[in-house]
Amino acid sequence: MSRDQSRRQFDAEFKREAVRLSQEPGRTMASVARDLGISETNLWRWRKKLAESGGSAFPGTGHVPAEQEELRRLRRELVDVTEERDILKKALAVFSRRPK
Repeated sequence: MSRDQSRRQFDAEFKREAVRLSQEPGRTMASVARDLGISETNLWRWRKKLAESGGSAFPGTGHVPAEQEELRRLRRELVDVTEERDILKKALAVFSRRPK
């Protein structure tokens, strides 16, 4: 793929429908992928993701699962608390010095 070509993006509904079609009796992954103009690898990946995540699969750009959002928030909070602790340690060291 050249740099000026952008990657094709598919919405969640398209992915779910592609997976549904691939699971119909008498349909093969290869034929569904060919009919939809996608790679068989993508179809396998979408099928796996849907099986693992169920309804929360394919959240789309900007839609982060609740667990991921909480993890992100907790990491930010940890950074803030660590910085505050370090500042207090330095302040304690400065104010604990005995005057000469």
